[in-house]
Amino acid sequence: MSTSSHEISGAPCWVSLLARDQEGARRFYGAVLGWEFPPGRPGAGTVVAFRDGAPVAGIGALGGSSAVPVAWTPYFAVEDADATAARIRERGATVAVGPLAFGTGRAALAADPAGAVFGFWQGEVVPDWAVGRGSAPAWLELRTRDAFAAAIFYGEVLDWGSDPAGRCTVAYEHDHVVLRHGHDTVARISGGALEQAPDPEARPRWHVHFRVPDLEAAIEAAGELGGRAASPVQTSALSRGIVLADPEGALFTVVALQDPPTRPSPPVSPASRASAGTDTPRSV
Repeated sequence: MSTSSHEISGAPCWVSLLARDQEGARRFYGAVLGWEFPPGRPGAGTVVAFRDGAPVAGIGALGGSSAVPVAWTPYFAVEDADATAARIRERGATVAVGPLAFGTGRAALAADPAGAVFGFWQGEVVPDWAVGRGSAPAWLELRTRDAFAAAIFYGEVLDWGSDPAGRCTVAYEHDHVVLRHGHDTVARISGGALEQAPDPEARPRWHVHFRVPDLEAAIEAAGELGGRAASPVQTSALSRGIVLADPEGALFTVVALQDPPTRPSPPVSPASRASAGTDTPRSV
């Protein structure tokens, strides 16, 4: 059953990469992330990557003479692409491409006031594709200069937190802005990025986090196919992750989820064991 962008307005609905070497990108991401691609001629348009039979992301072909940098871009569902473009321009941001007719809908690329690139989409969306579920990205993260200002911009442009049921909601938690769609956390906005930093990792941008079963295997495969590590491995209680760059410089994050730590059982006193009728554990 098809789903319309109207039904999930404001939520992430897809991620895509524009690559100059589409066939090389297919080989790279297939090895690093375990993606599969349907048979077809590279360069003929956007190809869809699958994992475990489910769509994950798109990889399009970028003209060799284009000055557009190779980068991963998240797309957000909107009800009216023209109205969204107008709201973006009204707030001093840029609509770089579109809205243009594409397949079953209309798409556009924009940059927010801090320079982070994102897309928006009006039309049919990929069924059952949702950040945090299945084969879709684990989560999205915007690292920007001012998280509060970014939340206001995206909230006004994408109708986050508005009244109709089903809209995305925004909360402020531990100095981050957290975006939820229903009960799912789909994105986070963090402050502290430097707008003019020479390192693209430190400039405002959207980070796409993809799950992998084995972090070290993904890092090794990336290095063997011309990619590189762009950050140290970051470890938390729930995951280990690293930013990688593909052979054309597009940055993305791979993350291996970890089981949450278990709490040790409290010690049982001799008196408690005695009250239970035994001083030694019983075998089952």
